[in-house]
Amino acid sequence: MKLKIRTPSRIHMTLIDLNGELGRIDGGIGLALDEPFVEIEAKPAKDVIIEGESDPFQKAVKKLSEAFGRGIELKILSNYKSHVGLGNGTQAALAVAEAYRGLYDLNLNLTDLASLVGRGGTSGIGVAAFKLGGFILDGGHSKKVKKDFLPSSASKAPPPPILARYDFPEWKVVLAVPELTGYYGEREVNLFQKYCPISLSEVKTLAHIILMKILPSVVEADLDEFADGISKIQHLGFKRIEIEQYGETIWGIIENMPEGIATGMSSTGPTVYAITDSNAQSISRDLASAFKERGFECETIVTRANNFGAAVERLES
Repeated sequence: MKLKIRTPSRIHMTLIDLNGELGRIDGGIGLALDEPFVEIEAKPAKDVIIEGESDPFQKAVKKLSEAFGRGIELKILSNYKSHVGLGNGTQAALAVAEAYRGLYDLNLNLTDLASLVGRGGTSGIGVAAFKLGGFILDGGHSKKVKKDFLPSSASKAPPPPILARYDFPEWKVVLAVPELTGYYGEREVNLFQKYCPISLSEVKTLAHIILMKILPSVVEADLDEFADGISKIQHLGFKRIEIEQYGETIWGIIENMPEGIATGMSSTGPTVYAITDSNAQSISRDLASAFKERGFECETIVTRANNFGAAVERLES
């Protein structure tokens, strides 16, 4: 038997509570995307064989092959950039984990698999994007489980609960991925340690905007309200801090986008997203030009929401 697995990517719009006064931390909102994507073919093997650009897959394969004492043969058909804010590490790891589960009939759910490959320790958006697709709100972690403010890469907490998941409207999503490297590893850990806890007043304002503006606007497919909510959250909490790490580069771009386009930075960046119901190609060109004016080449992608999650296909060997 052979499996073909295609994952979504995701934009992470914001973490919610990096204060923790109520006894929970993290939480977040985000969106699964059709493109870019990870796609692999996998079949059972005695040893580990990886064909194709393999860097983001190797850690997951090592953990799973050691945990189950089984090899695997992977063929990487499609991959996308790591450390640009689109969740490549989680999608690559979960694709490998799903391959192991399917090929070896493992009695494990996705939460078990995510924990095994070390994903979901801060944000649950990537894990839920893989499983369900759509627009996602996760509930963060109890401080009984996770005591420190840490990124997923440095946290051993299990993936958080999903509080809400909605099909996302048929709006276009424009991604601008500049030739910049986002914050990850030690730099990302230092960012959390330097700026957390976030002020409680900012957390309250952010939660209010998510509950009473962003979530209803997704359900009602009201792009104007959605864009207004996304604009507001760029200036609050940890999202504001993430953007400030790039000086005026990201601010200068998202602040100059027209009204009615939901524009923000995904995760710790540097990818900027713009969600629109028209003129996606023109917006794509404008974003590329804006980065070029600031000295950075930029890849742009016009995509849409993925509302179903990862696709798994069984193939004849």
